[in-house]
This record gives sequence, structure tokens and C-alpha cells, in this order.
Amino acid sequence: MESFTSDEGERIYVLIDSWYASEKVINACSGKGFHVIAAVRTNRIICPVGLPISIRDFAEQYIRHADLRSVTVEGQGHYRVYDYEGPVSEIENAKLLFSWKKDDYTAASKPQVCLLCTDVSLDLVTIQWYYHVRWNIETGYRYFKELLCFEQYQLHSFTGIQRFWAIQFLTQNFLEFQRQEWSRENAELTLGDVVRHIREDYFGQIIVYVYQQALEKKPLFDILKLLRLSA
Repeated sequence: MESFTSDEGERIYVLIDSWYASEKVINACSGKGFHVIAAVRTNRIICPVGLPISIRDFAEQYIRHADLRSVTVEGQGHYRVYDYEGPVSEIENAKLLFSWKKDDYTAASKPQVCLLCTDVSLDLVTIQWYYHVRWNIETGYRYFKELLCFEQYQLHSFTGIQRFWAIQFLTQNFLEFQRQEWSRENAELTLGDVVRHIREDYFGQIIVYVYQQALEKKPLFDILKLLRLSA
């Protein structure tokens, strides 16, 4: 966070999920002049009219259908939202959205999603619309971690993160190039189809190599060493 630089006058919003919505992270953002939009858990403490109570208990005991506002976010859907501004646990002042899908609200139910925003000037629709961008980031991470096996990389420096992004985008471009090439001869392929095809082809090449080495009576341990495998 400290390594990231922004242009003068640029308004930065940091989107984080509930795992990272901690005082330390939010303070690091505030120290750089960045705003935070984050999901928070319903055990966080708020202080409506100066009385401390958890988000869950406040929603279940005090919020009624008449207190909710109907909010429509383009491309996302319709929501019932209750907004609160004030202290949220260790955060001195923030805007908090208690959100339910339009038809999912029931009396004495806890919010399906709680969003915290340190920029109290943002309206409810904009907060939800901005945070929806994070879901695209999340699915992208899942794609790179699970399908492309990038999950083992752990980086701390901003330079290292930038280089990691470059490797990811090069990989994505390579797969897209192959997808376009192979889609000319076959039905429309997904990137997942391309990855699976490449892996199957690579695995086939290994099988052929091992077979050829066996015909030449190469020692098994030499083959395993070359393939960096253990017996």
C-alpha cells in the first residue's frame, strides 16, 4: 500500500473483502489518502445514538421493512438497503450499508452483505456499484489460482507484484491467441478448454518421451531425475 503511487488529484478506492477489513489495512489506506470500500462481518460493533451493538443484533432487533430503501444497481439487480453513518468498531466514522436482495429480506434477519465505505459522500448506488468491481477481481484471482496454478506466489514488494501481473497477462494473451487459432477449426473454445488441451498434449509428450527412453534402456532414476520426479 505504501509503495503504490497515484497521480495528483486522483481519487483512489481500495476494494477489500471481510478477511482484510482490519484497522491496520484501513489506516494504511487512510494514511495515503485512499478511501476504502470493504465487506465487513456482522459481529462488528456500531454505535447508533451512542449505544454499542453488533451489526447482527441491530439488524435483527431494530431494522424493519419500512426502514429500508429500494436501490437498483445497473447490471446487478435490486436491493433493500439500510444505511448507517458513525463509528464502526475501531473506525471512527464511516458509512455502512446493510444490504439484502430485494425479495430476500425477512423480519429479524441479518444482512446478506454489509459494506463499509470511508468516503461518506458516496451515495448508496455508487458504493454498491464500485464494490461489484471487486467480484470481477475475485473471479479473476480464482481463475489464475485454480486453472493456471499461480496460487503459490507470495509477493510483498510492489515491483514484484507488477512483474507477477506481467507474467499473468502474458499467459492470458498466449491462451487467447491459441483460443483464436484453434477456434477457427473447432467449435468456440473457452480459455479453460485451451488450458486442458495444452496440458493433455504436454502429458502425451511426456508419455512418449518415457516410452522412448525405456526402449533405449535408460535407467529409471535418470529419467525421474530429468523429469524432476521422485520414485
